[in-house]
Amino acid sequence: MSKVHVGMVQMTCTANKQENLQKAIEKVREAAAKGAQIVCLQELFTSLYFCDVEDYANFELAEPIPGPSTDALQQVAAELNVVIIASLFEKRAQGLYHNTTAVIDADGSYLGKYRKMHIPDDPAYYEKFYFTPGDLGYKVWKTKYATFGVLICWDQWYPEAARITSLMGAEILFYPTAIGWATSQDAATNEEQYNAWQTIQRSHAVANGVHVVSVNRCGLEQDGAMQFWGGSFISNPFGSLLYKASHTEEEVHVQELDLSKTDRYRTHWPFMRDRRIDSYQPITKRFIDEG
Repeated sequence: MSKVHVGMVQMTCTANKQENLQKAIEKVREAAAKGAQIVCLQELFTSLYFCDVEDYANFELAEPIPGPSTDALQQVAAELNVVIIASLFEKRAQGLYHNTTAVIDADGSYLGKYRKMHIPDDPAYYEKFYFTPGDLGYKVWKTKYATFGVLICWDQWYPEAARITSLMGAEILFYPTAIGWATSQDAATNEEQYNAWQTIQRSHAVANGVHVVSVNRCGLEQDGAMQFWGGSFISNPFGSLLYKASHTEEEVHVQELDLSKTDRYRTHWPFMRDRRIDSYQPITKRFIDEG
C-alpha cells in the first residue's frame, strides 16, 4: 500500500497496570475510529515510568511476551483490523528482563518482538538496573499495511540503529518513548533538550528517506519531579514535520503517510546510492584511538 494511516497515542499513566492497559485499548479504539491502520503506543505504557529509582519491587511489573497484555491487544487488533505496536516490560526468565516492543498484525496475530538495544543509565533513568540489552538485533515487520521497524527511546539517538533498520527494508521507523524534564529545570534548557531530541530523529528520516513516528508519554510523574514532555511527532522523509503534539495534553492523532515518497526522496537525494560501505569498518570500534 502506498498510503497508510498511522495513529499515535500520547497519554498519561498511573500506578494501576490494568487501568493503563484499558486506557490504551480505549485510545486504540479511538484511533481506529479516526481511520488508523497502524497504532503505536508509547514506551512502557502499562505503568508509570519506574526507572527513576532502583527498586526490586518494580520487577513485579514485568510479564512474559507473548503474555496477558499482548493477549488483550491481539483481540483488539483482530476486532478493529489494526496493527498495534506495544512497548512492554518483558520478563524473559527468572532474573532476566528486557525493555521490549511487541508487534501485532491486523488479524490479531503476534508477529514478534524487538528488545531495546541501547540502555541508558542517567539520573532518573536507571534503566541498566532493570533491562538487559537486546539480543535479537534490529527488526523489521511486514504487516498488512506497511513494512516498518521499531526502535525504543534511547535507541533514537543512534544513527546506526536507524540506518540498519532502514537497510532491512523499513518504510517507517517507529520510536515508542518515555522522556521528560525535571520540573526544577529552566525553560531554555527544556527547549534545547526537546529540540535536540526531535532533530536527531528528523535527521534519521532525512538520512534514510523514511517516515519517522515518535510517540512519547506526557504528564507529571515521580511525585511531581518529572514532567514527561509529550511532543510526539511525525516526520516525512525530508525531515519536515507532518504533525507535532502538545507538551502537556493527551492526544490520539491519525496521519496519512504516502510511502511512495521514499523512492522520490531517495532518487533526488541519493544517499543510499552513494554510501561508501567499503570505508565504514572503523565504526565497529569503541573509539578510534589506535591503528
